[in-house]
Amino acid sequence: MENYISKNNEDHKERVVIIGTLASGILGFRKDLIIALKGRGYEVYAFATDYTERSISAVESLGAIPVSYELERTGLNPFKDVANLILLYRKLKEIKPRIVFSYFIKPTIYGTIAASLASVKSIVSMIEGLGYVYTPAINGFSVKKKILQKIQEGLFMISFPLCKKVLVLNIDDLQLLRGIPFVSDEKVELLGPIGLNLSEYKYTPNLNPKSNGEIRFIFVGRLLEEKGIYYFLEAARAIKVRYPSAEFIVIGGVDAENPSGISLEELQCYIDDGIITYPGFVNNVQHWVASSDVFVLPSFYREGIPRSTQEAMAIGRAVITTDSPGCRETVVNEETGILIPRWDTEALISAMQYFILSPGECVRMGKNGYQKAQREYDASLINEKLVGVLESGL
Repeated sequence: MENYISKNNEDHKERVVIIGTLASGILGFRKDLIIALKGRGYEVYAFATDYTERSISAVESLGAIPVSYELERTGLNPFKDVANLILLYRKLKEIKPRIVFSYFIKPTIYGTIAASLASVKSIVSMIEGLGYVYTPAINGFSVKKKILQKIQEGLFMISFPLCKKVLVLNIDDLQLLRGIPFVSDEKVELLGPIGLNLSEYKYTPNLNPKSNGEIRFIFVGRLLEEKGIYYFLEAARAIKVRYPSAEFIVIGGVDAENPSGISLEELQCYIDDGIITYPGFVNNVQHWVASSDVFVLPSFYREGIPRSTQEAMAIGRAVITTDSPGCRETVVNEETGILIPRWDTEALISAMQYFILSPGECVRMGKNGYQKAQREYDASLINEKLVGVLESGL
């Protein structure tokens, strides 16, 4: 038996396996769930594809057992996928969990099949947004994406009937998955936002809204076209001409290997022209958000429910985002922020100008967003519901 099996001889403990992709996702998004499961007496195994000594230590400090496994996150090699599926099945067969919970597209497909082969009693999958394959361009879906959608839906038809539940975060994903053949409506359930540990996001009232156009807008996220970085930069340049005192902050790392990522050279042009401040990838995102007035996410990516907007609202910041799946769930238009159409730079400029001309709205909408976060984004309450779903199959 491999060394990831518990050596504590605590066979009386029920075992839960969480299958994700990156260790950073386990630590960033599943930490509170692990703590909740441990609090109920479960032995938790956390599967990731890129463990390092540091991330292994961090997962162990939560009381979970880290397990490395192989999965090509974006690959289309069926032979490699089948080989990895068999290896995953063998690991699950050794661990003998009662519950397997997987999230993200490929883990939900292959994790579910492997868990079914290993005779796991309760199998639950969670789709946190349908991602790249279901993200349209301004002129619709390419032929390639349409083909990938059919392949993906075929895999859903194989794997999802094996689940006790398939959880989704927004209404659009719920409707799409319920329309796939062999996936019963009863299996697909709306969970809503995963939420936050609200104690980690200190509410910082925006007590002194600026005048004379001195409003600070911030973008936080992957610097990809689909996340709206180009629209943010174009709007920032236009606003700077009209309101030179306006400020624009960009937080996030450059992904040179992603074909839709902005290059450092492109970004440097905006830095050199004084359009944006770019501190790069930072570890104190909350500080940067709290020191800004309006959070901006002009995404057209097929989101679940963006965590970044939830964080900004918990801190007490007004939000500008798009009227698109996932994003629209976070903003009550003109109450907690402003919803704009996808791919519309002029609408983004108009929304930014609204806050510049009406700085008191930064305060009002930020406070409303904070109250919404307190009501709807408390991870402790959401994890209680999630654990209940996991246990319902036992």
